Amino acid sequence: MVGLFLVVFAAACSNDDVKDAGVTAPAIVATTAVVVPESTAVMEDSAMMTDPAMTDPAMTDPAMTTDPAMTDTAMMTGPTVIAVGTNATLGSFLVDGEGRTLYLYTKDERNVSNCAGGCATAWPPLLTVDAPTVRAGVTAGLLGTITRADGSTQVTYNGLPLYYYAADDKPGDANGQDRGNVWFVLTPEGVAVPA
Repeated sequence: MVGLFLVVFAAACSNDDVKDAGVTAPAIVATTAVVVPESTAVMEDSAMMTDPAMTDPAMTDPAMTTDPAMTDTAMMTGPTVIAVGTNATLGSFLVDGEGRTLYLYTKDERNVSNCAGGCATAWPPLLTVDAPTVRAGVTAGLLGTITRADGSTQVTYNGLPLYYYAADDKPGDANGQDRGNVWFVLTPEGVAVPA
């Protein structure tokens, strides 16, 4: 795509206006067109290029989608519900109220998230604005929340902060299981499903 910028400069002076200054000049109109080639790129966030989390394969994935439903704002709408999903490979594991798979990060500490910046883009935290609730099969006593560095409230289970994986396109997807040997789905007992 080629961008065309048109700059118009106009100065309309009557001969009477400039005669008083001792100069005679016609009205001036100038236009300039600037063509910007398609190959010209603008980097929107240079910090992402130097963020170590953006170069760690466990944090990012070239197949990662930019699903608008996976934004922090979208994560915070409606009641946050934790439920149990199942599949033949993983057995029973935690999902949100819409069936989207939830993950733990083994580099987190108990009730402390160590995933921010580029990591949180690839692995959006499960956020809430109200007290989270559970469905059948989930132990309410294991459910909790923590306050993230940005002030948002993240849901935890058995002291483990919960995350989505941005490359999971639909409910039931578990593409993040054993990603980088640090991301795992959780059992209803609150432990990692083994790889």
